[in-house]
Amino acid sequence: MELKRKTIAKVIAAAFVFNLVVMGAGAWIAYQEAPPIPERVVGPDGETVLTGEDIREGKKTFQKNGLMNHGSILGNGAYYGADYTADALELKTQHMRTYYAEERYGTEYESLPTAEQAAVDDDVKQDLSGEYEGGNIEYSAAELYAHQQVRQEYVERYHEGSHERGVPEGMIDSEADARQFADFAMWTAWFSHTDRPGGEHSYTNDWPYEPAAGNDATGAAMTWSVVAMVLLVAAAGGGIWLYSAVSLPEPSADALSVPEPGDVSIFPSQRAALRFIPVAAGLFLAQVLLGGLLAHFYIERAGFFGIEEIFGVHILQLLPFAMAKTWHIDLGVLWIAATWLGAGLFLPPLLTGHEPKRQSTYINVLLGAIVVVTVGGLGGIWLGSHGYFGDLWWLVGNEGLEYLEVGKLWQVGLLAGFGLWAVLSVRGLKPLLDREPVFGLAHMILYAGGSIALLFTAGFFFTPETNIAVTEFWRWWVVHMWVEGAFEFFIVAIVGLTLVSMNLLSRRSAEKAVMLQALLVMSTGVIGVSHHYWWVGMPDMWVPIGSVFSTLELLPLVFILYEALGQYQAMSETGGFPYKLPFMFIIASGVWNFVGAGVLGFFINLPLINYYEHGTYLTVGHAHAAMFGAFGFLALGMVTYMLQLAIEPGRWDGSWLRAAFWCWNVGLALMVFVSVLPVGFLQLEAAFTGSYAAARSVAFYNQPLVQTLFWARLPGDTLIILGTAIYAADLVRKRFVLRASEDDPAVEDMAVAEGVLSDD
Repeated sequence: MELKRKTIAKVIAAAFVFNLVVMGAGAWIAYQEAPPIPERVVGPDGETVLTGEDIREGKKTFQKNGLMNHGSILGNGAYYGADYTADALELKTQHMRTYYAEERYGTEYESLPTAEQAAVDDDVKQDLSGEYEGGNIEYSAAELYAHQQVRQEYVERYHEGSHERGVPEGMIDSEADARQFADFAMWTAWFSHTDRPGGEHSYTNDWPYEPAAGNDATGAAMTWSVVAMVLLVAAAGGGIWLYSAVSLPEPSADALSVPEPGDVSIFPSQRAALRFIPVAAGLFLAQVLLGGLLAHFYIERAGFFGIEEIFGVHILQLLPFAMAKTWHIDLGVLWIAATWLGAGLFLPPLLTGHEPKRQSTYINVLLGAIVVVTVGGLGGIWLGSHGYFGDLWWLVGNEGLEYLEVGKLWQVGLLAGFGLWAVLSVRGLKPLLDREPVFGLAHMILYAGGSIALLFTAGFFFTPETNIAVTEFWRWWVVHMWVEGAFEFFIVAIVGLTLVSMNLLSRRSAEKAVMLQALLVMSTGVIGVSHHYWWVGMPDMWVPIGSVFSTLELLPLVFILYEALGQYQAMSETGGFPYKLPFMFIIASGVWNFVGAGVLGFFINLPLINYYEHGTYLTVGHAHAAMFGAFGFLALGMVTYMLQLAIEPGRWDGSWLRAAFWCWNVGLALMVFVSVLPVGFLQLEAAFTGSYAAARSVAFYNQPLVQTLFWARLPGDTLIILGTAIYAADLVRKRFVLRASEDDPAVEDMAVAEGVLSDD
């Protein structure tokens, strides 16, 4: 079957429209079906316990104080602290048991005989099993007692501090704010056990697993897990058929002529683009150092190898886990994004031999803007969380949502940066854009960059007062659709251009391969976001949709990389391929992408597994392997390629980068397979046999075996940090051996450009 590029482009457009229709309808449903925030919650005598405003203010406290990067809400956030929904639900059932035991038997619940405990358990489940019919929420006497006790617990824990839990003193400034945070957490616990009107399950599809409250996995979770496994086999067969059925040029060494690094000139804009690399490396080094600290926090909840005894202050008070985690996440996104932006500006002159006037100046302006946004955003997070911006904390300080921690002002700055990058890319790629159709390879770069910016705007559709379920709906548009949709599309297009510049792919072949990859990404990754909606208060229609599309996300993982490997094999037969080191990173990316996003991603996204696993260390393993493996290694491979072109061949030394490569790969393997995944499987067992709250408790983390596994992470983390330090040092070293740039560029100076522009 011979598919024309124009045909694939039409199918991509249709898939994009289909995605917009489905997710647009999902947005409307999200507002209609979100768990209600009542005007009042009243006790058995009609007295007001709390108001809807208390719940909204509690959500603001949750975001302002970065609590999503200490623990999680509805399973989303950090895994160091408790999941506030599960924790509040567990505390609620425990205190309700205490109330009924004292009221009816005059003793503690634990002292009751089995039969009487069972009677109390039935009373608790009966209280919690009701359906919401609108109006005020009406508490039983036991629920009122439990709510009051949880308020006091949260004041003691999050205001007064609890070092054994890793909570610094004064994490929440006032007792009043801590009580309102408890009100917010208890509201999420309420809609996790309360049935939707006319439904058979709670607003969260009976998540979290809490036998004492009657919460257990639904039949839909079981059924659609089986369907997903059947689809996996069918999708694998369909992917093989699709690849074999689409006619692409076969690898042929005779048709390829790989340009040597010395045959390629370097222009001023490319020297400017290279300045993104050391900036990104500095962010990368800071990120992995913070990652090491975060890992150690699970062993010493308030210390770091005893330094508190030397200086008389706990590191937890100086740099709380939530702040370190916030910076760790943001630095990871920023260094990868900065590297890709630099690569996207380095490639156009390579492919066109064209450099617009003052392009290097504008690139320097973009780099300066990124530095300002980075410093302002990271600094604003600290200042906002410490109350320096008053009511403007979420605008200029910290918004406090995982992956969207920086204030709206800095998010606007990032969006403006993407816009400037797009303008510079259009200027640089103009010779290709003028010659190719609208579905050409250069156009794909712009579409991918534009889709990143478009999806980022979803982060502006909510405020701290927005219902948490609706907030999570839009937040996952940004987070997941970046990773599984727009960002993956962008990277596929950049890799396609890179392989063309290496002459491993012809432009026509790359265009067809990238378009087919984009079709698979568009058809699976966008709607695939819906597996994040299963337990956050969205209706159960997302369970079958999320199951199907999350399964299909396996298809686009290695398509274009497989094509490149065929070309690489053909080149290896002739020998003398000069870009083996950059290609090592590309291959490593494919492997880790398959392991992290493919194998682990499919496993944890089975609905029945996800019900118990959601927000455990299995997700940590999936996230690190997929994010660093897929996006990090590709970015580092691009850096290696750019440096090899920018340095005189006689002065090129790849030994340090090769050492860093193996440190990263071995370190990541040790971290994921020796420490993180074993802890995750133990957590999964704890959730199966106890409750979700038990699997996320400090008691679980403090078990000797789990602590040993945390210590076992040290060698892997050390290797990753060492590799990053070697990489950063090598970049400093290589800055002194960069080639001089051409002052008067022309196509004839660029061996790659001649081949690309003549490839009609």
